[in-house]
Amino acid sequence: MSTISSGTTSTTTLVHSGDTTGSLVFKTNDTGSGGTTAMTIDTSQNVAFAKGFTVGATAAPAFSAYQSTQQPSLTANVATKLQFQTKEFDTNSNFDNTTNYRFTPTVAGYYQVSGRAEVASSVAFMLLYIYKNGSSFKRFTNTNTATVTAVNGSALVYLNGSTDYIELYCNQGGNQQLVNAADSTYFQAAMVRSA
Repeated sequence: MSTISSGTTSTTTLVHSGDTTGSLVFKTNDTGSGGTTAMTIDTSQNVAFAKGFTVGATAAPAFSAYQSTQQPSLTANVATKLQFQTKEFDTNSNFDNTTNYRFTPTVAGYYQVSGRAEVASSVAFMLLYIYKNGSSFKRFTNTNTATVTAVNGSALVYLNGSTDYIELYCNQGGNQQLVNAADSTYFQAAMVRSA
């Protein structure tokens, strides 16, 4: 590990020490006692800041998927899990687009989650749910009875990076089929900061 420290006196303005671990550490306030770690770059090129934000090639999972094959009609007044068969991207292979249609990120953190569902004909209402670990977690509503054909929403969700997963559900006021297109019925999430 190579360490570069910024000192607080003219005699310790810049201190450099090294070893063979391959990591690079930046420190502040080095007064001869080691200083305070501000940033670390590990051997996988992940960058971690002391204030809790991590960036890197696999440190920030994100995905976007949409419904490309029409699932059976949604039953009126029943929350139904939505199926998203086509991935636009999945940076860490954490979205299952063939069996469970869920996102299970392997990095703990806070994720911005968004989605949209559109039906073929107007209904009395539409609800969109983000389910976390099998239960409703956040809900979005469209109740404009004259023109309801779609509902969308976005929320910030903490996911533990191991067992937590999210899915998208929809409830609507008629026995409708979803519009299966990339701009009509979709599900997305992106990590915005580490835990």
